[in-house]
Order: sequence, then C-alpha cells, then structure tokens
Amino acid sequence: MYASQWFLTLFTAKFPLYMVFHIIDLLLCEGISVIFNVALGLLKTTREDLLLTDFEGALKFFRVQLPKRYRSEENAKKLMELACSMKISQKKLKKYEREYHTMREQQAQQEDPIERFERENRRLQEANMRLEQENDDLAHELVTSKIALRKDLDNAEEKADALNKELLMTKQKLIDAEDEKRRLEEESAQLKEMCRRELDKAESEIKKNSSIIGDYKQICSQLSERLEKQQIANKAEIEKIHQKVDDCEHCREFFNKEGRLKVASVAREGSDEDTDEEKEVLKNQLREMELELAQTKLQLVEAECKIQDLEHDLGQALNEVQASRKTWFNRTLSSIKTVTGVQGKETC
Repeated sequence: MYASQWFLTLFTAKFPLYMVFHIIDLLLCEGISVIFNVALGLLKTTREDLLLTDFEGALKFFRVQLPKRYRSEENAKKLMELACSMKISQKKLKKYEREYHTMREQQAQQEDPIERFERENRRLQEANMRLEQENDDLAHELVTSKIALRKDLDNAEEKADALNKELLMTKQKLIDAEDEKRRLEEESAQLKEMCRRELDKAESEIKKNSSIIGDYKQICSQLSERLEKQQIANKAEIEKIHQKVDDCEHCREFFNKEGRLKVASVAREGSDEDTDEEKEVLKNQLREMELELAQTKLQLVEAECKIQDLEHDLGQALNEVQASRKTWFNRTLSSIKTVTGVQGKETC
C-alpha cells in the first residue's frame, strides 16, 4: 500500500528530483535491486517513528512526513550512502519468498474461497480508490503547475515587453544625448573661437594702450626735463641780472639787495622792461607746460581706466567660457551616467 507507489514511479511521485536522479543513476549502474535497497534504507532510517504509530499513521507518515525529510540534500546523500552500503543476501530473499508462499497457501486452505475473494475484492477496490485519488492529486498538481507556468510565462512576456520599451527609450535617449553632445561641442568650438578673437582684440588694445602710455610717459619726461632746464636757465639769467645790477652803481640806487625796487620811477621802463617781458614769457611757457602736463596726466588716467575696463571684460569673457565648459561637461557626464545606469539595469 505504500511501496507500490515507490516502485511504479521510481520514487518520483513524492520525493525531490535530486534524490530521484541519484536513484536512477544507481539503477542504471547496479540494476533493479537498487530500488529495494532504497526502500529498505527508507524503512531503516524511519524505524523508530514507524514503531510509534499505527497502520493509518504509518500510511500518512509515508505519504506526507517522509518526503519532507529528504528535501535536504544532505539527508538524501546519507540515504544513498546507506542504500549502497546495505548487503542483501539472496538466500534470505529466497527463504522469505518460500515462507511467504507457504503462509499464503495455509491461509488459502483455512479460509473460505468466497470470503477470500471478497477480501481480495475489497483490497483491490481500496487500491483502486487510492490510485484514483493519487491520480486526481497528480492531475490537480499538473493543472496547478501549468497555471503557474502560464502565469510565469505571461509575467515574463510582460517584463520582456517592458524591457523592450525601456531599451527603445534608452536608445532614443542615447541618440538625443549624442545630438546634445555634438551641439555642445559645436557651441564650445564657437565659444573658443569667439574667446580667441576677443583675447586677440584685447591683446591688441592692450598693446596699443601700452604704446600710448609709453608715448605719454616719454612726453611727460621730456616736458619735465624741458621745465627743469628752463627753470635752471631762468635762475641763471636772474643771477646774471642780479650780478649786473650789483655791478652797476646807477642801478644799485634803484634796487636793494633782494632785487626789489627802492623807489618807483619812470626809469623802470628802461632796462627792466625787457626783464619783465622775459619773465612774463617764461611764466606763460611754464603755465602752458603745466597745462600740457595736466592734460597728459588726464589722458594717462583715462588710458589706465580703459585698460582696467578691458581687463574686466576679459575676465568676464573667461568666466563665461569656463562656466559654459563646466555646464557642457556636467550635462555630458550626467547623460553618460544615466545611459550607463539604464544599461546596467537592463543587464541585471
């Protein structure tokens, strides 16, 4: 009642597949006797549990609890080692067979044929009902497994469709990213060209302003030299005039030691008129030179302000170029990370 299912299905009805694979390998290597060795190994390993139960409990134990025990590969391996190590004597088997046939003949002689046939009929009916129940269970398991497999197949197809859509979207994003990268490269090239032109222009302006400043400095130095020379000449001329006045007795009466007039008279219009005119001319020249020097300094300040404005514009242009480079690099890097992340998910 329990071993028929083992022998008819080669233990595939209830036991896990890795255990069944070992049994089939041993069957192909050793022969049909391996099935009896495995059955005896199962009985030997569960002897204590079987002795504690009745007949119905033993049948339930063989049907439910025993297959669960061998879901572990370690337990299955131990069972196979026990089955291979068991030695069954053929003489004992023949002896048990003769004793069994003798016992059956004695029971047949003692029992009424009608009762024996009725008992055999009942046994066959019970076996038939049990096999039908097992068939129904196997059919239910088959249908359930088919439904589960169909659900898994539908889920797999849905996942495949979703992955295909994601793949298409990723390809489109990759194409867009490449277009964006190409556009940014073109913009970067244009910005580089524009910055190069601005730098060349700024350099030319700086060179021009530097030359102008150099000219202004040279003019200022020349004017300063001329002013110093003129002042030295004027001092020398005044010293000569003072010396002549001191040497002349007539002029000494009209001038004091400091060179100032003692008495206002008409004689002033004589020799002093030339000196006053020279002084006035020198003062006018000095005033013009000072005015020219002030204008030169003003132009120099304006040139320096213009140079500072150009340097400020140059710094802004360089900052814009760096900002555009950073923005392009960040966008490219983020797009590459996004693409590689999506591809990694697809690979997983």
